[in-house]
Amino acid sequence: MRIFFSLFFLAFPVLLFSQKKKDVNSAKEIDYNSKYNATDSIKKKKAPEATIDMYQIISLDKDTTYIDTTQSIRKEHSFNYLRKDNFGLLSFPNEGQTYNTLQYGLNGFTPYPGMGFTAKRFNYSNAEDIRYANVATPVTELYFKTTLVRGQSTDVFFSLNTSPRLNFSIAYRALRSEGRYINVDSRTGNFRFTTSYNSKGGRYIANAHYVAQKIQNEENGGISNVSDFESGDPQFDNRQRLGVYFEDAMSLLKGKRFFVDQTFRINPKKGDNNLYVTEQFNYEDIYFNYTQQTVPSSVGGKIVDRFGESFVTSGISDKTTYNKMYNKLGAVYENSLLGAFTFFVDDLHSNYFYNNILYFDAETVPNLLSQAINNIGGQYNYRKDKWNGKFLYSKSVTNQNLSNLDASAVYEINDENQISFRYQNMNKLPNNNFDLFQSSYKKYNWSNNFVNEKINSISVNAETKWGSVSVLLNSINDHLYFADVSTDAERAAGTQIIAPAQYGKAINYASLKVSKEFVFGKWALDNTLLYQKVDQPDFILNVPEFLTRNTLYYSNHMFDRKLFFQTGVELNYFTSYYSNSYNPLIGEFFVQDKVKIGNFPLLDFFFNAKIQRTRVYLKAEHFNSLFSKSNYFSDPNNPYRDFLIRFGLVWNFFN
Repeated sequence: MRIFFSLFFLAFPVLLFSQKKKDVNSAKEIDYNSKYNATDSIKKKKAPEATIDMYQIISLDKDTTYIDTTQSIRKEHSFNYLRKDNFGLLSFPNEGQTYNTLQYGLNGFTPYPGMGFTAKRFNYSNAEDIRYANVATPVTELYFKTTLVRGQSTDVFFSLNTSPRLNFSIAYRALRSEGRYINVDSRTGNFRFTTSYNSKGGRYIANAHYVAQKIQNEENGGISNVSDFESGDPQFDNRQRLGVYFEDAMSLLKGKRFFVDQTFRINPKKGDNNLYVTEQFNYEDIYFNYTQQTVPSSVGGKIVDRFGESFVTSGISDKTTYNKMYNKLGAVYENSLLGAFTFFVDDLHSNYFYNNILYFDAETVPNLLSQAINNIGGQYNYRKDKWNGKFLYSKSVTNQNLSNLDASAVYEINDENQISFRYQNMNKLPNNNFDLFQSSYKKYNWSNNFVNEKINSISVNAETKWGSVSVLLNSINDHLYFADVSTDAERAAGTQIIAPAQYGKAINYASLKVSKEFVFGKWALDNTLLYQKVDQPDFILNVPEFLTRNTLYYSNHMFDRKLFFQTGVELNYFTSYYSNSYNPLIGEFFVQDKVKIGNFPLLDFFFNAKIQRTRVYLKAEHFNSLFSKSNYFSDPNNPYRDFLIRFGLVWNFFN
């Protein structure tokens, strides 16, 4: 019901602005300079037609795209809860849960320490994920998709410019999905408000947003007897009959953020030489709470202490709180011939804390990790003709020894072909939950002082009319990870003990990714292939060696070309490997070398259609599970999704 009212509230502006049944290119732009309003019956000025480039979506780095209402196979790949192509991510049994990462380096790196709990943050919007709008007329986008069993997934976006220089947008993404297994219900909400302003002549530019997010998951810890699932016994076709470790555990990640990015040009008029001052402010407050009412688990009639001994016998509530305030001040000199030179200083203050200090026989686990980090740095941006380059270097002036060198260049050969290069050398601070964690479970308490990770990364990407090629080379030293430190006796008893660890040896990673679509009339075969290789003395950084996604589809028009549709079959496959496993107590994946998953195909059938600015999606997911072996897993204890038919749509309105 709350989702319904949220949908109605955000879609209500559609009722306030009458809809014209025309394409975006014929949408009418408001004439702000006319001295007559739209209801003037004496004299009316014909408004100019708005073109597609008047409906802009702008990133924090000022990269600009346009609202796209076309239908393509790329839209099919991004029609999911994350609203992006999730190649390299393996979803868990229920929508709104975490993802296992098959492609290393997919989420990039940052030298700054974060809160951690990274398994819970796939659908958490960071500051750099927020997009700002600049639209000629009010725009609304409605996203809807069915979920597993009971529930729905929605994403509603509304944006308008009150003047050519001032934009507001409001959006809300919500999900409720019950799932097929015991205790896997997902409920998430993401509220986003943005505003953008630029003064006349562009002397002052500001982007700001407020985001409030909640990710709530029932956590069952995985199925307790994997052989029941693999047996293919018809009685377990009802997934509620499969035993799980927890029937009343839950995790909640909740956060709020206020963000401002602003630029002021000192010289009144823009010329060949310009001087700017820039400022960025980010305040964020997050907490993660793991609750579990019944501490011992019942597995096959036996009592199992899944996470070991506990200080309490029931009612576990482990809460981790984090807040940060980040300020960045910069001065920019811009020359039309030489490019832009930036000098900046930044200040990061963060607090990561618990309610109590814990005293053990041999150690004390504090309740607070407070950090104050100051960096100085410079950045050079060059954009001329076919070249676009950036060079950034920053280093801490406090005692954390933080540093980041990031150099990139893009060469556009022509409209269809471009090549890009990037080199990154980073001295990265550990996330806070590596250094400090407290829990009601005795063996899940630690206080560490890990050294920084050292990462060297080189990537080359080529986008051409013949296809796309990406090469990535990484060298990692002092790699941080979570490890299974359970003894053999604990594993035999079903106990799982996880702890942070640091690998003192070098890890070298290489990948080659190739994408190519072959078109045969109205038929097409879209292919994405990834090859990965890791050179390491031990099984620490584990990824499948080969991944592929192949989509064979047919496109055509119907009903006098008023309807465009695409239908086909998609195959996803990855080779077997020692998959990381999910631990809900710490909200992280951990390394294990006992169980391999993979080497099973995932086949989906889809039918997508576009009518005017409405795109409709129908998909039969993993239909080969109806006749294949039950050997498909997302991690060693969580099966992949069974066959399911899902429906959804994306609907754009332009006033």
